[in-house]
Amino acid sequence: MSFPSDLEIARSVTPRPIADVAHELGFRDDEIELYGNTKAKITIEGIERKEREHGRGKYVLVTAISPTPLGEGKSTTTVGLAQGLSRIGKEATVALRQPSLGPVFGIKGGAAGGGYSQVIPMEDFNLHLTGDVHAIGAAHNLAAAFIDNHIHHGNELGIDANNVLWPRVMDISDRALRDIVVGLGGKDNGYPRQGSFVITVASEVMAILALASDLKDLRARLGRIVLATKKDGTPITAEDLKVAGSMAVLLKDALKPNLMQTLEGGPAFVHCGPFANIAHGNNSILADRAALAGSDILVTEAGFGADMGAEKFFDIKCRASGLTCDAAVIVATIRALKMNGGVGRVVAGKPLDPALLENNPEGVRRGGVNLAKQIENVRAFGVPVVVAINVFPTDTADEIAAVREVALEAGARDAVVARHFTDGGAGAEDLARAVWAAAEEGSRDFRL
Repeated sequence: MSFPSDLEIARSVTPRPIADVAHELGFRDDEIELYGNTKAKITIEGIERKEREHGRGKYVLVTAISPTPLGEGKSTTTVGLAQGLSRIGKEATVALRQPSLGPVFGIKGGAAGGGYSQVIPMEDFNLHLTGDVHAIGAAHNLAAAFIDNHIHHGNELGIDANNVLWPRVMDISDRALRDIVVGLGGKDNGYPRQGSFVITVASEVMAILALASDLKDLRARLGRIVLATKKDGTPITAEDLKVAGSMAVLLKDALKPNLMQTLEGGPAFVHCGPFANIAHGNNSILADRAALAGSDILVTEAGFGADMGAEKFFDIKCRASGLTCDAAVIVATIRALKMNGGVGRVVAGKPLDPALLENNPEGVRRGGVNLAKQIENVRAFGVPVVVAINVFPTDTADEIAAVREVALEAGARDAVVARHFTDGGAGAEDLARAVWAAAEEGSRDFRL
C-alpha cells in the first residue's frame, strides 16, 4: 500500500476548536480573535499578561545542514519534535513562518511540514491564512504610491527619481513585472521612471513585522525605512514622506500572531515569513513570546542552513528580542550528506539517482564535513546541539552510525534517529528526550 499524500493525511484529521487550543495555552476569551473555528489571532495584551504571570519556557531552534534540492525536512522536524515533546509529557508549542504564495504555486510547494508531522488546516496555512501577507503588501505599496505621488506633485523633498529604492510588491511570482516603467500616459499619470516588482515576503515590511515588539515599536521601525535618496545621496525615509503612520495602521492586526494546531492537536503559531537569503529568515518575535509564555518549551525554525538562518536567528532575532536560545537541533538526511560527499547527481523533476540509495558510509563521512561545520557554527554561540537524523527507509545502519560518528566528533551533544514523517510524534520521542535534556542543560555561555 502506498504512503498517503500530505493532503490526504491533513484531511484525515478533524481539527480541534482553536479556542480550546488557545485556552490550554492560558489565553482568555478577550485575548483570542477567532478567524473561523481553526485559526485565531492572539492579542499583544494577552501575550504581555501571560509573560508577567508565566515567565518563559525553553527556547529551541531547529536548523539544518546546507540545503540541497532533496530537502532536509526542517519544518517537518520542527513539527514532529513538538509533537514528540508533547508525547513525553512536556507542554510544547511550535512556531513556523507562513509561506509565500509564489513558492506554494511553484515547484517548492507548501511549508506546513509533511507526512504525520504537519500544521493543519494545511490549505489555510499555505494560502491566505488571516490575510497578514496581503496587509504587508498593502502597507508596502502605499509607500510606493506616496513616493510617485510626491514626485508628481512638486517633489518638495527633492527625491532623485533615478534613485528610488522602494519597489512594488505582490505575492505571486509574475516574471513579466520584475522590471517595469511607471508613470506613462501623460502628466496626469505621474512621473515616468523605471521600477520593479518583488515578491511580498521579500519586503522590508515583512522583516520589520517579524522583529517588532508592539505597535509602537512597529511604527518606529517603519519610520526608519529608507525609500529613496536626494541627488546628493541624502536618504529619504518613510517618516520624511509622512507615510509610516498609515503603514502601521494597515498592519495593526497583522502584528498579532496567528494560532493553529499540529496534526496531534498541539498549539502551532504561524506568523511572518521573511526569506533567509535577503532578510533574517525567522518567524515573528511576538509569536515566540506568546509560545514561550504559554508552554514548557517552544520549537521554532530558521531558514536555510545553520550558517545563514541560525546565525541570523542568533545575531538578529535574539539580539532584537533579548531572548536566549537554550538548544539547537541540526537536521540532516543521509541522502543529502551523500550528495554533499559527491555521490550521485540530483536534477529537479527527475527520479532520484540510484547511487544515493546504495549503502555508502564513506560517502556519508565525506559529506559529513558540512554537518561538522554547521555544528561548529552553532556551538560558536555557546548553544548545545542535537543532530536529528531524518531517516528514509533506504538508509542503512552503517550510514546512520557514520552520521553519529561525525556529529559526536564535531561536538554535538547527541545524534538521534527521527521517524516523525511516518510515525508523527511517536517517531520523535527519542529526539524529544535528547532535546529536552540539552535544553535543560541550556546555553550557559550564550554569546552574540
